[in-house]
Parts: sequence; structure tokens; C-alpha cells
Amino acid sequence: MSKRSRKATSYDVARIAGVSQSAVSRVFKQGASASESMRKRVLEAAAEVGYRPNAIARGLITQRSNMVAVLISRMTNLNYPEVLVQLTQAFSERGIRVLLFTIERESETPSVVEQLLQYQVDGVVTAATLQGPQLELLDGAGIPVVFYNRSLRDGRVSAVRCDQEQGERWLVGELGAAGHQSFAIISGPADSAVSVERTSGALRRLKELGITNVPVVQGDYSYESGRHGFAELMKMRARPPDAVIAANDVMAIGCIDEAREAFGLAVPVDVSVVGFDGAGPAAFAAYRLTTVRQPVERMTHATVQMLLERIEDPDLPPEERVFAGTGVPGASARLPSPEEPRTLP
Repeated sequence: MSKRSRKATSYDVARIAGVSQSAVSRVFKQGASASESMRKRVLEAAAEVGYRPNAIARGLITQRSNMVAVLISRMTNLNYPEVLVQLTQAFSERGIRVLLFTIERESETPSVVEQLLQYQVDGVVTAATLQGPQLELLDGAGIPVVFYNRSLRDGRVSAVRCDQEQGERWLVGELGAAGHQSFAIISGPADSAVSVERTSGALRRLKELGITNVPVVQGDYSYESGRHGFAELMKMRARPPDAVIAANDVMAIGCIDEAREAFGLAVPVDVSVVGFDGAGPAAFAAYRLTTVRQPVERMTHATVQMLLERIEDPDLPPEERVFAGTGVPGASARLPSPEEPRTLP
């Protein structure tokens, strides 16, 4: 058969295999029922004529593209790649392809929403906060949205998130119980909803402990900004703070390296440093970071399930699922007593 010959169809496969066209469709549809003998006959016939199912044509029939958009910031992708890997794998297992849209900062979401609408995706998972105009565009197009690790206060969009404030309360509470008196914070980007929640949560807990004079320097979640943030803090005061709270693990690691290499400080003897996320490098022997580990696998599973339910039934009301993090006492902070990691109450 020449390269210009007509492409084989499901009718050709059905005729050779001696089955119906619907049987051929079931064999090639992920999750559909088909006996082993039927599957074998159909696959052998498909191989004989060089048949491959046309996903685009199937989408035209079902009015589905079988594609979802995942919107994620560059820093989230670089510093916490497990999120993207697990989302992609979970959707792929259900026969759905992921279109990845990466932005530098969360303030860039308006332009990227216009782009993803052109692909007629069935749904959107976003790890960047969308505002009213963008949500109205997606709603008008009949595209359900699930927020990952953030939410809107009015609860009008489905969301899956880790309890950021709960995690910060545990970190600050442990540091306070160990006798730390002076604190400083390296926050994330000003337009990051996650950073805002973590920073405000830490400041509220510190205020409860009677600690109000807390300098805050802004980072961008990167290692370099963690180093720069600690250097900035050292310019503000004659001596290092007792404890530095970084808005994520990567900045905390940068902070530790700057304290050690640029200022000759011992961590945690001279300064305690804590992070948030439970990213892989946090467990490296050189750091053994005290942090809050997010339940990424459970959160991504819930995100996928929630979006697929709303693709199937657009009338489902918004839902929010909040997951507790795991407190991980490490070697980067002086704590009241050594403990094993534990799920926060």
C-alpha cells in the first residue's frame, strides 16, 4: 500500500476481524469493556491494515477534545515538578492529554486564558489565581476550572489546596516554644496567592506570641532570591534574627547557604531557618530542612477527580477540599524536642 493510499478505517478493521464497528471502538477506547479474544482479533486486524484511531475525529463526534489545560507558573514548575508530573500521569491514565501553559508570574494569566480558549479544552487546572474576567470567559465557554493549591474567598470556583496557614502556625509555634525571640520572613512574589497566605499566616501567629516587629523581604521562590533575601535581612540589623521563615523550601535552602558561606553563621546554632513544601532537596543531608510537606499525590488525585466530575456534569456546584500538611522537624531549626514527621491537626 503506497503512502498516498487511503487510510484504513474502523470499518476495514471490523470487516477483517468479523466484529461490529462499535466493538472496534470499544477496543481502542480506554476503560471500555472488550473480551480478550475480541481485543486480540481487532488489534491483529488493525495491524494488518495499518489502522490507528483518529482522536480528533472522535472528539468531533463526542463534542470533547479529550484535552485539559494545566496552567502553572514557571517557579512552581521548576521548584516543585512533582505536581506537573503527577497531574499529567493521572490524566493520561484516563485517556486525556494535558496542554501545559507556563507563565512567569501570576499576573500574566489574562493573556494565557485567551490562548487556551483557542484549543477548546474540556477543562482547566490552574496553579495560578484567575480573576473575575478570566473566569467569566471560561464559564461562558462551558469550561470547568479547578484551582490547585489556592482558592477564591467567595468559594465560587472548585479548589484543592493545602492548609497554608495551619502549616505556618505549626512552624512558628515550634520556633516560639524553643525560645526564639526575633524573627524575619522571606516572602514569595507579591502576586502569589500562596505566598500571601503563608506570610500572613506566619505574621498572625507571631502576633499571637507577642512578636510584632518582623521584617519581611520579598523573594521570587528561587534559590538566588533566598540568598539575596538573607543578605538584605543582615543589612537591616546588627545581628542575625533567631529564626528566618522562608515562603518555600528552595528559598530556605538559599538562605542557609548565604548564612553559612557569606556570613560564617552556623545553622541552626546562630540562626534557625524553616521552609514550606517538602520539596526533594529539603531532605538533602546538607540541609535536612525543617518544613511542612504538602500531600502532593493526594492533592493531585483530588484535583483530577474533581475536574473530570465537572466535565461530565457541568451543573455540579463548586467544591473545596483542604488537605493538612505534614510537619517535618529537621536539622535547620532549633526545636523544643526532636520528633518524627506528623500530620498537622
